[in-house]
Amino acid sequence: METVGRLAGVSQVTVSRALSDPSKVSPKTLAKIREAIEMTGFVPNALAGALASSRSKLISALVPSIRNVVYSGMVQSFSAVMRDSGYQIMLSETGFEPEDEEKLIEAHLSRRPDAMMLTGIHHSAQARRMLLGADIPVVEVWDITDSPIDVCVGFSHTETGRAVADFAYAQGYRQAGCVSAGDERARRRMRAFSERFTRLAGGEIPVAQFESQASLERGRQGLAQLMDGQGFTGGVVFCSSDLLAHGVLVEARTRGLDVPGQVAVIGFGDQDFSAFVSPAITTVRVDMSAFGQSAARAVLERIEAQGGTQSVIDLGFEIVARESS
Repeated sequence: METVGRLAGVSQVTVSRALSDPSKVSPKTLAKIREAIEMTGFVPNALAGALASSRSKLISALVPSIRNVVYSGMVQSFSAVMRDSGYQIMLSETGFEPEDEEKLIEAHLSRRPDAMMLTGIHHSAQARRMLLGADIPVVEVWDITDSPIDVCVGFSHTETGRAVADFAYAQGYRQAGCVSAGDERARRRMRAFSERFTRLAGGEIPVAQFESQASLERGRQGLAQLMDGQGFTGGVVFCSSDLLAHGVLVEARTRGLDVPGQVAVIGFGDQDFSAFVSPAITTVRVDMSAFGQSAARAVLERIEAQGGTQSVIDLGFEIVARESS
């Protein structure tokens, strides 16, 4: 800062003032300081500024998987809104184990972020204590609960499973199976689907569940397990993601099965490819861009103490009927 001031012909105090609040410096002086900063490649010390202002201008964002386009789309829209308001995102991938998330929450809190975005509402007891003790805005995205840490933005996974069961039964299906990844939210959707469909149509719902993340391979393996090991002879298969649903379609075609005549397929997420595979995948659409934007707006309102933010923001879901059912 001393070098920048010398080049610009101003004091170090004026440089500091220009960096912290440009409105307090004349446009001519500000232009000189910015030119000197560009000449020197000076990067202001954000930590020093945070100590003075009690704001780090950092927002933590924790997601289970960076590869999953559902989460990446949410983070992208969240980040765009936060950047427009002068904040930067510190992003980490937690996986699906509460213990791993807890460690990352602790690590992020040690950097003193101004707020934190989490995925889901289920956290370890220690993680919840740390978040409450940090006394910063916390938004939980992708799920809803009556008792959020601060604010939650999402939809009901249980109601989603029930709605898919009602939809499938109304289309005339009386047998069903499930192919699911192992994360807690996917299991909740599958459980709600199975319970509702069993109540409507009777019979047991076979489930092929994988502890790993969704993939085309797991989708193919899932249908194979249902048909070769669990007595599934045909009907509707509800998958916890469109990626698994695509794998089920590939396996059905390999086996010479008619879709949707012998096996109907319903996915989740309405990913970019879902409308363009053959047959196009019937799926559950959730607006991840809206989730990210709503979460960002809630965080900004909390930071600025504007009030008025709901504690629970339910953005719902939509079943999109296509050729696979």
